[in-house]
Amino acid sequence: MTLNVAVLVGSLRKGSYTRMLAHALADVAPDTLKLSIVEIGDLPLYNEDLDGDAAPAAWTRFRKEVQAADAVMFLTPEYNRSVPAALKNAIDVGSRPYGGSSWSGRPGAVISCSPGGIGGFGANHHLRQSLVFLDVPVMQQPEAYLGGVNKFFDDQGKVTNEDTRKFLTTIMTTFAKWAETNRKR
Repeated sequence: MTLNVAVLVGSLRKGSYTRMLAHALADVAPDTLKLSIVEIGDLPLYNEDLDGDAAPAAWTRFRKEVQAADAVMFLTPEYNRSVPAALKNAIDVGSRPYGGSSWSGRPGAVISCSPGGIGGFGANHHLRQSLVFLDVPVMQQPEAYLGGVNKFFDDQGKVTNEDTRKFLTTIMTTFAKWAETNRKR
């Protein structure tokens, strides 16, 4: 059985290392996973006054894409020791309307990356706090704080270091087992 995995990329930047990482993870994922990036850059800021029957089309599209997934992966850079605003907004949009969260019960993984040495540790843990509340069972091991991400890729966005590629493969192999074990039935 193939599980559909919604991938949220926290960086909106053209040439984003986080987006390159998403593609690299898809390249090494086992055949039991199908990764699809769910775009977040067009989501209006969450405002409960706009929710309901006439909710913005981008919110509706986003919620449907997440709800269609068996599992979710959150890839994030670190902005000021936290997650980027666009990613936090996407989490908020997906958690509403109250009682209708798109996240609930979907197994997840958090992978942070940064050109800096600590690999987005603060963003990783900040994001995990929200996911606990949202009932997303998050894979605990291997932890993935990828420092020096700016040195991972060649000009075509391919991983150049074999040890990095092996670690990404380990992440995806473990996540496949995690998602299968913890998915909604």
